[in-house]
Amino acid sequence: MKRYACILAGGRGERFWPMSTLQRPKQVLALSSEKPMLAEAVDRIADLVPPEQVLVITNAALVEACRSAIPQVPAENVIGEPCGRDTAAACALAGAIVAKRAPEAVLAMLTADHVMRDGDRFRTVLKAAFERAERESVIVTLGIKPDYPSTGFGYIECDEGETQDGVLFRSAKRFVEKPDRETAERYLETGRYLWNGGMFIWSVGTLQDALDRHVPALAQMARHLMPSVDTPDFARALQAAYAPLSRISIDYAVMEKAANIVTAESSFGWMDVGTWAALEKLHDKDAQGNTCLGLVEAFDSRDNIVVSKDRLTALIGAENLVVVHAGDATLICPKDRTEDVKQLVQALAARGDCNAFL
Repeated sequence: MKRYACILAGGRGERFWPMSTLQRPKQVLALSSEKPMLAEAVDRIADLVPPEQVLVITNAALVEACRSAIPQVPAENVIGEPCGRDTAAACALAGAIVAKRAPEAVLAMLTADHVMRDGDRFRTVLKAAFERAERESVIVTLGIKPDYPSTGFGYIECDEGETQDGVLFRSAKRFVEKPDRETAERYLETGRYLWNGGMFIWSVGTLQDALDRHVPALAQMARHLMPSVDTPDFARALQAAYAPLSRISIDYAVMEKAANIVTAESSFGWMDVGTWAALEKLHDKDAQGNTCLGLVEAFDSRDNIVVSKDRLTALIGAENLVVVHAGDATLICPKDRTEDVKQLVQALAARGDCNAFL
C-alpha cells in the first residue's frame, strides 16, 4: 500500500507578529532551526513518505511561499484552498486527491507548525501507525503523553492498550476540550489522558467511510471533486466545491463521534509552537536566562526573549520581556502576555492605517 502525507499549512500565525505576516506566515519562517518549519515537517518524514507523495494544503495566497520553502515537493502537490473552511474540509480535500491517485493508499494528516525533538522516535511511531491503518479499518491518532497539566491543549481519554511494533496503541474513549487547571491536573493523575496532537492516519477507504457517516456534505464534496484532480479543471472545481461549505474542525466533525479510533501513545519531544514564549524551549539561553536570536545585546537584563535578525536590538535592565523586531515593526510585551499578540494584530487591522505592517 502506498503511503501519503498531507501537511496542513494554512494558518496565519498571528501570534508570531511582526515576523509572521499575511505574505510570510509562521509555517514558512525558520523559528526552531535554520529551515522553515514547513521544510522541517517534510524532511522529518522523508524516510517514510517520498516528496512526490507529500501534499501541502494552505490558503491560496500562500501557495508560492510554501512552494519556495519546499522545492523538493512537486508544485502541483501544494494546494491552495480558495477560502478557509477548517480542518475537516482540508482532510476531505486531501482524501479526494489521494483517492484519485492511489485509492488503496494510507494517508497521514500532519501539521506544519509542530516540533518533534526526537525525530527517530516520531518516525517509529508514525511507521507503526501507518502499519496499523493498513491492517485495520481504524483511525489512528497520535496522542502525546503529557508531562505537565496543560490548559492549552485538548485531551484524549484512552482505555488500556497493547504494544505493537514498539508502540503502545490504546482505544480512544473520547476527545475533550481544553480543560481548566484543576481538571488538567486530574487528567494527569489518572494516566488515562493524552494530549491531542492533531495528527491522524487512516486509509482512503476509512476516511471516506468516516465522512459518509458523520459529515455527508464533505463526503459528497470529495466525490464530486475527485474526477477533476490532476486535470486543468481542478482549480475551478475546487472553488465551486468550497464555496458552500461550513467551517468545522475534523475533531468536531469526526473524532468526537467515531467509534473506531485508536491512539498511538507518543513521547518524542512534541511541541506546538504557538507563541513567542515557545522559543525559550527551542533555543539555548545565555547566563542570564535570555533567549537571543540575531544581533542582540542584553545588558543587565534577564529572562527575556529577543529576536532581531536584521539589526541590533539592545536591552538595559529589562526582565521577562519579549522583544521582536522584524521589517519596520517592533513588538514589546511581557512574556506572560504573548497569547495577546493575536488580539493586537486584530486591533491593528481594524485601524486601517497599519496594513503595510501586517
